[in-house]
Amino acid sequence: MAFPKVSRANLERHLPILQWSKSYDRDALTSDVVAAVIVTIMLIPQSLAYALLAGLPAEMGLYASILPLVAYAIFGTSRALAVGPVAVISLMTAAAVGNLALQGTAEYAAAAITLAFMSGVILTVMGLFRLGFLANFLSHPVIAGFITASGVLIATSQLKHILGVDAHGHNLYELVRSLDAHIQETNMITLLIGVTSVAFLFWVRKGLKPLLLATGLPPRLADILAKAGPVVAVAATTIAVWLFDLEAKGVRIVGEVPMGLPPLSLPSFSGEIWSSLFVSALLISVIGFVESVSVAQTLAAKKRQRIVPDQELVGLGTSNIAAALSGGYPVTGGFARSVVNFDAGAETPAAGAYTAIGIAFAALLLTPLLFFLPKATLAATIIVAVLSLVDFSILTKTWSYSKVDFSAVAATIFLTLGFGVEVGVSAGVLLSLGLFLYKTSRPHVAEVGQVPGTQHFRNILRHNVETHPSLVTLRIDESLYFANARFLEDYLLERVVCDEPIENVVLMCSAVNEIDMSALESLEEINKRLQDMGIALHLSEVKGPVMDRLERSHFLEELSGRVFLSQYDAMIALTPKEQEAAAV
Repeated sequence: MAFPKVSRANLERHLPILQWSKSYDRDALTSDVVAAVIVTIMLIPQSLAYALLAGLPAEMGLYASILPLVAYAIFGTSRALAVGPVAVISLMTAAAVGNLALQGTAEYAAAAITLAFMSGVILTVMGLFRLGFLANFLSHPVIAGFITASGVLIATSQLKHILGVDAHGHNLYELVRSLDAHIQETNMITLLIGVTSVAFLFWVRKGLKPLLLATGLPPRLADILAKAGPVVAVAATTIAVWLFDLEAKGVRIVGEVPMGLPPLSLPSFSGEIWSSLFVSALLISVIGFVESVSVAQTLAAKKRQRIVPDQELVGLGTSNIAAALSGGYPVTGGFARSVVNFDAGAETPAAGAYTAIGIAFAALLLTPLLFFLPKATLAATIIVAVLSLVDFSILTKTWSYSKVDFSAVAATIFLTLGFGVEVGVSAGVLLSLGLFLYKTSRPHVAEVGQVPGTQHFRNILRHNVETHPSLVTLRIDESLYFANARFLEDYLLERVVCDEPIENVVLMCSAVNEIDMSALESLEEINKRLQDMGIALHLSEVKGPVMDRLERSHFLEELSGRVFLSQYDAMIALTPKEQEAAAV
């Protein structure tokens, strides 16, 4: 049996590692290893902290930071994107899995693994069928509003660890109410550790690197030491808990973290679990992809590189499948980590694979040292990381620019804070689609006239132009489809019902890229209604693909008027004044 030949180009498209590995040299290796060292130092405490946020054992954060990075190095197209656990996806994981099983149980961890697998399958299938364009339907202001609200929720949810109390809730009201009910149980030593860690980590972000540079250290070394700030906080507080036996005084610690490489794990294939988690997996996939591809495109542009969104879906999909098969939970590209990876000089996705080796080393040898790590320190790491996501200025920006966008952003923030992350992200998706439908269902239609002495036509309300009472020209600034076809029909018929001696109507289609079947039927109705009124309907500046489709219908045969190459040609042919001038 003969198998079809696979071209080298096609193979490289699906396996980007074959592209960049051809020119991989010692300089690229050095840059990638240095970047991997910096990201590894940053990722170890972050992965532990985000597993805590997801309600999972700390080691699952490490497991989710090993094989997924290797998978992305093989299938991903971004040379700087750092894949792993992130705050928003961890919170969404906790919300999704928390509906199925109690936190801390084996079923809870198994559900998180299944969620990663489902997300991986969804992303991979979307990539293979080239469905990356679907992410374009998500409004970026709405996503920014969701991430801002999620940042507030995440930071609030971690206050229980800073205070050393029990508190639970899926939304801001429940969290605040629960914290208030237990505030008198605050462990003062835990509070001291938490507040000190938060203050130290904030200072490290802005103040440590300039201080190190002032001492004469090389910039690269100063950068590495500055990024090691969270590791210093982890080490210092862990030693303090062990040295002063603070666990006996009520300080809550991580406890035993299993030592060794990630175990082989399999997701559950229970139909009940899959049906319960499907919507959550879909939302996690979409939000993770949007966040990841936005970061990847921004960093790629700085080096005049490009990413392939559809292949990014495959890269993220295989990363999540790898996470599920190695005891992890859903992952995506992290903003802060990716920026650090880029700034540290990563040249290829191999930097992620080297980071995975560093995390594997930590899982093999360093986990016993984490036994006395206080949860307050991990909570401080999360709080400092997510507060950079909070940006309420999106409200003022959208208010001044578009009240419709402001309403959608405000609603997303309110619903996320008031009803939880799943309701918030679902609302964000629906509002994004709703905004698209609303804006395109009421397309901008401008009546235009000729700019004197030119062949240009502009809006009669904005420019001093020449018109003729027998001719009405409407420029349609949107493709025509089922959602806006009736709007155009009503707009046009209302315009021609007047005392003016209108004889011709021209639809200027320079901005129309598509006319679907519903819009075609509306055009046929417009043509018939105008014909009954003694008015001819014409088209001008119709694009080639649109014209090709119209020619496959009966519309052009039944059209009462003509199709003009340009609006100026229509003006010449249809206005008596221009006809007379042309004859002379």
